[in-house]
Amino acid sequence: QVQLVESGGGLVQAGGSLRLSCAASKSIFSINLMAWYRQPPGKQRELVADITNDGSTSYADAVKGRFTISRDNAKNTVYLQMNSLKPEDTAVYYCMCRNNWGQGTQVTVSS
Repeated sequence: QVQLVESGGGLVQAGGSLRLSCAASKSIFSINLMAWYRQPPGKQRELVADITNDGSTSYADAVKGRFTISRDNAKNTVYLQMNSLKPEDTAVYYCMCRNNWGQGTQVTVSS
């Protein structure tokens, strides 16, 4: 089992940027797929982006061109760079791997 701890959330104005981090309790070198999900207020959790060990990435249509997922296996950390933030990006953001979830970090985008 892997413990995941997200950080980097906060309150930002529309158009601003945030960088989320997800620190794993053990090596992620052998973990192929790492992902970021989000749960907007009153809505279901949804996939935002994922990344494999060879660096292949995929994104939800709503964030393509604005968000970038990356990973640093040496630091056991996955990142989500979020630019040009919109109010509809407001959500709790979660890191996930092998069906292990972090506690989430709140992102609030004001208009």
